[in-house]
Amino acid sequence: MRRRLFLQTAAAAAASSKTPSPGSEWRVYGGDDGASRYSPLKRINRTNVSRLRVAWVHRTGDAMERPATAIECTPIVVDGVMYLTTCQLKVRALDPRTGETKWTFDPLKNSRSRRSPGVNRGVTFWRQGNDKRIFATVQDMLYSIDAVTGELDRKFGSAGVVDLKENFDHDMTGLSFKHTSPPVVFDDLVITGGGGGEGPYPEAPGHIRGYDARTGKRRWIFHTIPKPGEFGHDTWEGDSWKRAGGTNCWAGMSVDLRRGIVFAGIGSPSFDFYGGDRKGANLFGNCVLALNARTGERVWHFQTVHHDTWDYDLPAQPALLTIRKDGKPLDVVAQVTKQGFLFVFERATGRPVFEIEERPVPKADIDGEELWPTQPMPVKPPPLSRQGFRKEDITDISPEAHKYVSAIWDKASAGALFTPLRKSGTLIHPGFRGGPLWGGLAYDPERNLAFVGSDEWTNRVILKDADPNDGFRYALVDRAPVTDPEGYPAIRPPWGHMTAVDMDKGDFRWRVVNGEFPELTRRGIPKTGTPSHGGAICTAGGLVIKAGTFDKMIRAFDSDTGAVLWEHKLNQGGFATPCTYEAGGRQYVVIAAGGGKDGSKASDEIVAFSL
Repeated sequence: MRRRLFLQTAAAAAASSKTPSPGSEWRVYGGDDGASRYSPLKRINRTNVSRLRVAWVHRTGDAMERPATAIECTPIVVDGVMYLTTCQLKVRALDPRTGETKWTFDPLKNSRSRRSPGVNRGVTFWRQGNDKRIFATVQDMLYSIDAVTGELDRKFGSAGVVDLKENFDHDMTGLSFKHTSPPVVFDDLVITGGGGGEGPYPEAPGHIRGYDARTGKRRWIFHTIPKPGEFGHDTWEGDSWKRAGGTNCWAGMSVDLRRGIVFAGIGSPSFDFYGGDRKGANLFGNCVLALNARTGERVWHFQTVHHDTWDYDLPAQPALLTIRKDGKPLDVVAQVTKQGFLFVFERATGRPVFEIEERPVPKADIDGEELWPTQPMPVKPPPLSRQGFRKEDITDISPEAHKYVSAIWDKASAGALFTPLRKSGTLIHPGFRGGPLWGGLAYDPERNLAFVGSDEWTNRVILKDADPNDGFRYALVDRAPVTDPEGYPAIRPPWGHMTAVDMDKGDFRWRVVNGEFPELTRRGIPKTGTPSHGGAICTAGGLVIKAGTFDKMIRAFDSDTGAVLWEHKLNQGGFATPCTYEAGGRQYVVIAAGGGKDGSKASDEIVAFSL
């Protein structure tokens, strides 16, 4: 009996010793609940990263070319299991040591559509007692999946599913809704964002909701377009609040577990490019929004663009960081924006950490529009991208490219940031893809550095008078990126950067060109950088790891200098944010290499690297 008890105790101790520590896994889409994208792991570090090799490749088996699928998912790793979404938005559990499939849940198995179902950026793990759930949002549905078996939790919602178009406090007849970023969890709540489009036709708003994680019952809702009697309702003239949509939360949220606050970055109101029928500042469009996670009540907000007509959504999760400021720890929320700003606020109060000025901007240049007279601009840190498009900014990679883009520039309205739109055409820089985009930032607490990838895309917006029967004043003719005849960006290189921001001083510690077009390098053109999709992560090993560039590379940068210490060419672009974790005594770095963007071929690979 004594021997049996000893063996049971030893077995229990061995099992306990194998339980992964939180820091050894990647348990949340953003690395942690605050989206710092930092790992304390350092088995892979600056001294050995050059020896990083492919450890395994998982093929999801569901890539499609017409239209091309893509994978924007960051896998999570919890309790020794990896969870991810595939090209066709199947939820899959893998062995993180080998990439072997444990189970697959297909939310669209009964769909007859042959079109790509779109993208999402991952899933969310929730645990209470012995119950483990994966929450996945696919298009307009929220699924609760048993994390062990891959089966739906039939006690949640309607047999495991909640329709996000229901209980929305808005008539959703004929309106679309989608949820591309993972929801967040707090205590026994699963909190969702999402929203509709931002076109001139009627669109859904992006109200934020908290659901009971066990039953799927809605517990609270926050109206991102306030209703009568709610704070911010007076920022919408007349009954424009009834017609407007947008103000969605497509980029994801983060949670301060100790304070019980959920943070969201909100998109622009619809119509993206004309606001004459929604005069006013239009809260809570373009806001960093802090809500009581238990009740959904507003704690504070800051609007980064007043009355947006440039599609300057907040494109990334707010990052909850504890920085060192003037020698003392300070809890902050840091928000990157498409226009290239990094706003930093005290987390509890919303008070700016670095000064923000309300600067005058040009008046409207189109009938019916009333732009806001000022826009908020932080004094520090410096802009992460060039702002505005002047004559001297036109590409110079060849005489032909310069001549071609000059002709476009001469016919359009162009100039400083927040140049007002004209029907004849307006060049917007940074464009709708930034600047920074949904990859957000990564923060190294040891170095007090935030690492941000940023792009240099320009868009041209052309409007026309709408048909009187359409019910709106202007229709969109064009909003495409502006390129030279070969398809390269219209602005002078560099076209992509990685930047390290000193969070104490608000200055750049280093800034390097990120990526290249090899064919241009062979012509003797200095390294141009490329636009990218997806974000960076950083580690205690002194590394910043990022993929997403058009050259299909994944790279490891030295956290102190920005020097590239390792790079590997993927079969197709890794248009996602990587993750890192430890399993079986080895550290891994994993990237979804699904291609499928900007004319590239679609792929279905999840690629793991290790020493």
